[in-house]
Amino acid sequence: MFRPITAQVGKRLGLGAPMRGSALAGRWASTLAFIESHKPGEIATSSLSALEAAKKLGNPVTALVVGHKLAGVAQALQSVDCSLLQRIVVADSAEYEHYLPERVAPLCAQLLKDPEYSHFVVAASAVGKNILPRVGALLDVQPVSDIVEVKDQQTFTRPIYAGNVLVTVQDPQATKLLSIRASAFAAVGAGSNSANVESAPEVPAPAIDIVWQSNKLLSSDRPELGSAKRVVTGGRGLKNKETFDELLEPLATTLGAAIGATRAAVDAGFCDNSLQIGQTGKVVAPELYVAVGVSGAIQHLAGMKDAKTIVAINKDPEAPIFQVADYGLVGDLNAIVPELTQKLAE
Repeated sequence: MFRPITAQVGKRLGLGAPMRGSALAGRWASTLAFIESHKPGEIATSSLSALEAAKKLGNPVTALVVGHKLAGVAQALQSVDCSLLQRIVVADSAEYEHYLPERVAPLCAQLLKDPEYSHFVVAASAVGKNILPRVGALLDVQPVSDIVEVKDQQTFTRPIYAGNVLVTVQDPQATKLLSIRASAFAAVGAGSNSANVESAPEVPAPAIDIVWQSNKLLSSDRPELGSAKRVVTGGRGLKNKETFDELLEPLATTLGAAIGATRAAVDAGFCDNSLQIGQTGKVVAPELYVAVGVSGAIQHLAGMKDAKTIVAINKDPEAPIFQVADYGLVGDLNAIVPELTQKLAE
């Protein structure tokens, strides 16, 4: 459905300029941006990044707010700096409370059948990753996932091979389904716009009988991992859950940081899997990333190598994490981390 574009091919195709004679030319209409809300009256940070990506497409933007008990969310959207935001469509129903994709995807697909929309943008969050493939199946459209740059309305950059290669792809489909890596786009700032608010259309109940049973969430007063400015991460080098908690909790508290973990630490039972960072976990790009006992496997680096400043603490001087670290400390974690915590608290 879409193909890689090299500089030579891009020049032949005339990318960056209108494609004369193409059925796509002139069709750019509106972008439908999917907005999540997990707390009353608040917009998910990842959705604010999705809105920023939608702005870069240059189309008028319609925000689709989905969830339950959404009082205040539309007003919050009217207070963001997005002059292209013209409509806010609110789907407020108990059916959408837990973002079950079998419920939400048909709503998105129904709206996107309107030829008004040429693009659909979601954050590559757990919700977005659940919804986008189903929307693609319902519309028979191939999504372009995990975009880190919007070059123009049909050309995008995305990572492959665990983030080691960035490929530029062109999507010639009439409707473009896009998920964006939230850490690659700044959250849209505060401001104002003149968007009108309206209710979403009703969608027939899906044939699949889906019932929400329960959830088990890790509650914490710490910053949300995906959007935290500071992150302290523990790896397998911490040996056990007791050491993980004993060393990382005080350090994270002192720094006002979120706590993350490698897949090896999660699999070993050191912490909840919601804290996993990496190719199969969360992707973060904080201002400060402190890696404690993290070897630096390629799968983990894919989730954190865009951090502004990386500090690595490991007893192995040959650990791959030191190849991407700005600062490295080689030595015994049990001695270094408590001393570092004490110095930072002074």
